[in-house]
Amino acid sequence: QVHLVESGGGSVQPGGSLTLSCLASGFTFNTYVMTWYRQAPGKERELVAKISSNSGAIKYEDSVKGRFTISRDNEKNTVTLQMNDLQPNDTAVYGCAASRAFFLPLSRHDFWGQGTQVLVSS
Repeated sequence: QVHLVESGGGSVQPGGSLTLSCLASGFTFNTYVMTWYRQAPGKERELVAKISSNSGAIKYEDSVKGRFTISRDNEKNTVTLQMNDLQPNDTAVYGCAASRAFFLPLSRHDFWGQGTQVLVSS
């Protein structure tokens, strides 16, 4: 059975940092592209960052470039999102997802986590 379990969410002030982790099980983690997505209230789900199976390719959504860093550890079946300089418009539920190819959109991802809440507020 596939599981993607996120952790590390919470509440921070603007300018603060959080590190999100996603632990995967039930599939061959090192063959999948891993994606962090987010969904803010009343908005569509959007890609935040994704990383190829061997970490050779990485993509970020424009608004997080230079602030967020995605990484993965194929030995530990984890993908991490380091988030720095968080701003109120980063507030959302953040989740991880897995897909078979780097070019696939979120709608074509195979596995999904439940998400973890990130609240940025003063």
